[in-house]
Amino acid sequence: MKVLSIVGARPQFIKAASLSRAIRERHTEVLVHTGQHYDRAMSDVFFEEFGIPAPDVNLGIGSGSHGWQTAEMLGPIEDVIQAEKPDWVLVYGDTNTTLAGALAAAKLGVPVAHVEAGLRSFNRTMPEEINRVVVDHLSSLLFCPTSTAVANLAAEGITCGVELVGDVMLDTARFFAEAHSPEGDMGRGVLSEFGVEPGDYFLATVHRAGNSDDPAKLSAIVRAFGSAGKPVVWAVHPRTARNLAAFGLEELVREQGAAIIAVDPVSYGTTVALLRDAAALLTDSGGMQKEAYFLSVPCVTLRDETEWVETVELGWNVLTGADTARIVAAAAAPPRGATHPDVYGDGHAAAKIVASLESHAGARP
Repeated sequence: MKVLSIVGARPQFIKAASLSRAIRERHTEVLVHTGQHYDRAMSDVFFEEFGIPAPDVNLGIGSGSHGWQTAEMLGPIEDVIQAEKPDWVLVYGDTNTTLAGALAAAKLGVPVAHVEAGLRSFNRTMPEEINRVVVDHLSSLLFCPTSTAVANLAAEGITCGVELVGDVMLDTARFFAEAHSPEGDMGRGVLSEFGVEPGDYFLATVHRAGNSDDPAKLSAIVRAFGSAGKPVVWAVHPRTARNLAAFGLEELVREQGAAIIAVDPVSYGTTVALLRDAAALLTDSGGMQKEAYFLSVPCVTLRDETEWVETVELGWNVLTGADTARIVAAAAAPPRGATHPDVYGDGHAAAKIVASLESHAGARP
């Protein structure tokens, strides 16, 4: 069986880490990197850290508007599919890379398998929501991380090819958590590098267009970080860094003094180590909301909705939007649920996905 896997952004590299390894145990994988995240801090370092083989094809598309970026990917992906003639085209999540890969495959009559299918924020102003809805309706196999995702698809009339497999990010998170104990090389030493103590800091990430492209919202978030009550280790996404400069907000960050420890994006292992000992995570990332839950760390989500509703329903996540007062209040009393069930599976999603691809080999869209 030949699988053509298409990735392009940090969250997809994390998901592909476990699944690529599982595919290559018995089958052929052709890995295509669109270059949606193209700098070393957001791309190359993750391939090295996860042990993912170098991409067989790197399209080097880079950043741009949604329409331009998707269009630039479509033709080259189509060429690769025609040359490789895979049994499956595998796409991940909700990025423009995901949309372009699914569109190219569907138009060529090659079956699409969507990892992390069925997620819905029910906010059509989010580009990611448009991508995931379209891709789900194009896919032959839809691998859902949660029962909520299965129900979302059923509500849209999608029941054929839907499988509840759990979350592949849990596979990767458990692998790294077990490989790097708190006392090991990715443990307490990481905290000393950033000058923080266990439980006495927050970890933060901001990258969603709704926050990073809006000067008022980005300013409100910076002010909240400065008033959070504990130091905020903020791994600043390249897009957000550019906008901080463009909006004249770099000085506002400096005005917060030691309250904000702004750093470049860090490796996944360092992220796990920082997250594991944080008092809470402050983020607008979907994937990191789950990673916080995996590690039983409270999460404050800087959005008004989330695809990962289980984290909120179970009391481990609170939605604040980009509101300074709400963020500060949530940071002062981080959410910690009374229970912590395994709603994201058993950590063996990758093996289940490979087994399903095998059993459906030869399927047509």
